[in-house]
Amino acid sequence: MLKIKDLYATIDGKEILKGINLTINEGEVHAIMGPNGAGKSTLSAVIAGKDGYQVTHGEVFLDNKNVLEMSPEERSWAGIFLSFQYPVEIPGVSNVNFMKAAINEHRKQENLPPISAAEFLKMMRKKMAVVKMDNSFSSRGVNVGFSGGEKKRNEIFQLAMLEPRLSILDETDSGLDVDALRIVANGVNTLRSPKNSFIVITHYQRLLDYIVPDFVHVLSNGKIVKTAGKELATEIEKKGYDWIINQ
Repeated sequence: MLKIKDLYATIDGKEILKGINLTINEGEVHAIMGPNGAGKSTLSAVIAGKDGYQVTHGEVFLDNKNVLEMSPEERSWAGIFLSFQYPVEIPGVSNVNFMKAAINEHRKQENLPPISAAEFLKMMRKKMAVVKMDNSFSSRGVNVGFSGGEKKRNEIFQLAMLEPRLSILDETDSGLDVDALRIVANGVNTLRSPKNSFIVITHYQRLLDYIVPDFVHVLSNGKIVKTAGKELATEIEKKGYDWIINQ
C-alpha cells in the first residue's frame, strides 16, 4: 500500500529525514514514536505534501503511484489524510459547507455527480455520531471557538467523512484529557478496516492503549532505529528512549 524507500528531506536547508524506509500494508496500524526533533512531524508533512519541505532523495509510493509527483490536493484525492497536531480555524466557513465541498471534490475525481443534500446530511449525522459530536457543530465555523478536544474530534469526523486509504494522525492525543482521548481513539477504531491503514505519531504510550498498533517504530535523528510490536511502546514508557538510541 504505502512504500517509503531511502527518504531524505530538508527544511530551510537543514536535513531532517536521513534515510527513512517503511512499508505499510492494508489494514495495518503503525505507531511512530521518538524524542522531540526526531523528524516525526516532518515525515507526516512530506507524505502529505506540506509546503516548505524539500525531498532530496528517495521514493514514496501509495498503491504504486508516485506520491512525490503529486500536489497536496492530488494526494488527498489518492486517499491520504493528515490530522494536524494543531488544527487550524477557518472563520466564515461552516463545517457543513467545508465537508460538502471536500466530498464533492473527491467525487469529481471519481467522475461521480455531486452528493445530494439528503444523502450528505444522512452521512454527516452518522459520522458525527462516531466521535460523539452534537449536530450543532455542523453550522459552526471550522474549529472556530472549539476546545482542544473538540478540534481533535472534528479532525476524526473529517477523516470519517472522507474515508481515506491512509490516515496520518500527528500527535492527535496532544492536549486531550482522558475522556476526549477515549472518544477520539474509539472513533479511529470504529473506522479501522482491512482496506485502510493508519500512521499514529505520538510521544506517549497512553494513546496506544486505545489504538493498538501492529508495529511501533522509533524515529531518532531522521532515521527509524528500532521496530517491534506494541510491547515496545510499554518499554519506552518505562525506560525512555536513551536505551534504544544509545545501543
